[in-house]
Amino acid sequence: MDVKGAFLYGPITDDVYVRQPPGFEDPEYPHRVYKLSKALYGLHQAPRIWYETLSKHLLEHGFTRGQIDPTLFMKRENEDLLCVQVYVDDIIFGSTSPSMCKEFEEIMKSRFQMSSMGEINFFLGLQVKQSADGIFINQSKFVEKLLKKFKMQDCQTIRTPSDVNCKIQPDPKGKSVDQTLYRSMIGSLMYLTASRPDIMYAVCVCARYQSDPKESHLVAVKRIFRYLKGKPNLGLWYPYEGNFELYSYSDSDFGGCALDRKSTTGGCQFLGPRLVSWQCKKQTNVSVSTAEAEYIAASAGCSQVL
Repeated sequence: MDVKGAFLYGPITDDVYVRQPPGFEDPEYPHRVYKLSKALYGLHQAPRIWYETLSKHLLEHGFTRGQIDPTLFMKRENEDLLCVQVYVDDIIFGSTSPSMCKEFEEIMKSRFQMSSMGEINFFLGLQVKQSADGIFINQSKFVEKLLKKFKMQDCQTIRTPSDVNCKIQPDPKGKSVDQTLYRSMIGSLMYLTASRPDIMYAVCVCARYQSDPKESHLVAVKRIFRYLKGKPNLGLWYPYEGNFELYSYSDSDFGGCALDRKSTTGGCQFLGPRLVSWQCKKQTNVSVSTAEAEYIAASAGCSQVL
C-alpha cells in the first residue's frame, strides 16, 4: 500500500512560516507570510511528524509497536497475527487471517488516502516471488542495472567472489584509481548484500580501502561483479513448511585485516532452514589469540540472537 501525500497529514507544532505561493497571493498584503498548521514536503520535521501521525492511528486501533524495530507494528486476535512494516509512505502487511488484512485496509483508508498495489512483488529494490511452497527474494534486476552502470555487462564470469589464496592488502606503491567510482561500486554492492550474503565478506574487505583505493583493490571489486554476472539470480528462499527452531553460527579469522591486524567476525542465524540474518564485521579490538577472536565472534552471535 502507498499513502498519497503522506507528509501533509500531520499537524506541525513548531512555528514555521512560508512565503505566499504563486496564485494564492493576497493583493492587499503581498509581503505577508503564512504560518503552517500542517507539515509540508521539504521540511526536516515532515518525516518525523508523519511517523508520529501514522503510529498514533495504528496504536489507537489495537496495534503494538516493535521493541527492536519501531517501524514494525503487530496486532493479535486469538491465534491470528497481523504484521505491518512501514517505510516512510510505503506499507507492506501480511496476516494469518484474510479478514484481518481486509480490516487493516479499511482502517488505513478511513484516515488516509491510500492506493493498494495488490500482492507484493517488489519492495525497496527487492524482488519478491510468492508460490505455494514459500517466498523467494532476490535482486536480479538490480544486478543487471549495476552491471550496465559500471560497464561490466560484457565481462567474463567467474565462480567465486574472491580469491581464497590472495588476501587484499594495502598497496601504497600501487596506481591510484577514481575514489568516487570505487566508493560508488562499494555502496551499490553493500545494498545488494540485503539478499546476497554470498558476497558480503568480499565486499566488506574491499570497503576497507575506500579512503585510498588502488588498482589492485579495484580489480578485487570487479571480480565481485564478474561473479554476479555469472550468478545473477541467487537469493533467499523461505519455505512455508519446516520447523522454526533457531540456529546461530559464528566464526572468526585471526588478525586477517592487513591494515591493523584486527580479526573479522562472521555469523548467520536461521529459523529452521530459513536464513534470517547474517553479519560480517571487523572486530574493534586486536585479539591476542584465536580463542579471543572466536570468543568475540560468539558474543556477537549471541547478541544477535537476543
